[in-house]
Amino acid sequence: MAGPTSELRIRSLAFLTPGNYPDDDPAVGLEDTLRLFEFGERLGFDGAWIRQRHLEHGVGSAAVFLAAAAQRTTRIELGTAVIPIGYESPFRLAEDLSMADVLSGGRLQPGFSAGTPPHADLIGDRVFDGQWREFDLSYGRIERLIENLRGDFLGDEDTVIQSPGNTQRPRLQPYAPGLVNRLWYGGGSLRSVEWAGRNGLNLLSGNIVTGESSDDFGASQVGLIERYRGALPADRPSRVAVGRVVVPFDSADAATRERYRRYAASRYERTLAPQGERRVLFAPDLVGTAEEILERLHADPVLRHTAELRLELPYEFDRGDYEQILHDTATLIGPALGWRPATRNPAVGAPG
Repeated sequence: MAGPTSELRIRSLAFLTPGNYPDDDPAVGLEDTLRLFEFGERLGFDGAWIRQRHLEHGVGSAAVFLAAAAQRTTRIELGTAVIPIGYESPFRLAEDLSMADVLSGGRLQPGFSAGTPPHADLIGDRVFDGQWREFDLSYGRIERLIENLRGDFLGDEDTVIQSPGNTQRPRLQPYAPGLVNRLWYGGGSLRSVEWAGRNGLNLLSGNIVTGESSDDFGASQVGLIERYRGALPADRPSRVAVGRVVVPFDSADAATRERYRRYAASRYERTLAPQGERRVLFAPDLVGTAEEILERLHADPVLRHTAELRLELPYEFDRGDYEQILHDTATLIGPALGWRPATRNPAVGAPG
């Protein structure tokens, strides 16, 4: 299994965007996000990821959005980080993800989280029948999803179903070969990453972890990655994608640079100590020139444990900001980390 290296060798560069839209015209924001996926593909990014958010001005169904993104792109991996499994039917979600994966040509990278999902007190009674607060909303639902995605036939060898013009053995349709090996878990605790490893999921580890063994963010995240890899089956390759808020401003104007600096300053205090009963640790945002950001990335002990880096784009910015950030990252930061774009379109220059 892969371990730490003496220098950074980023082989996969992706981005995660919140998918914001205005309340009175969601189509405008969703179109902006689809265009951002197209822009990222032209720049050579390896992956484009969307957050799944409920009751917010964001994407409530990642599978639906990624099916649309699949028709606007041809190569880039399409991920979701993360789907709260608590609200989902493991069978119906498997159908939606399989459909989106087939439409994408096998590019889907679905990520999940377990436990009581956000805003459950507001919408739990609208989602569930019965006393949902007593339901098991944890890892078991993801395990059922995995079993569905394997595409095993239902019933015995003699079980068939009839439909107009067809007789067939029943299983999840459409069946998407390989999708079950492209599942991710957003793990922030030792227990969660160990479960993800034992069950053969890939690991998403972003800029938020729990400080179970240390007050130091880097040491805690390295510990999570090591625990995850130690739990993986011997024959299962590991993919670990580390997320960082990276905001280079080399091609930005003076006003935008100052706005980015204020954004980072407003979030700095939370990085100084563990937060709350769960001892949540936050990584500092990387805001500055490409040279400044590269210096901090090379000093990041976690990135020596992975070849996959994912930019976590701030919620507060707009499409123009995101395009500028992606452009500066792809042209000034990625290559200095050993990354090479999957494609290079000479028509793609700095965003206008």
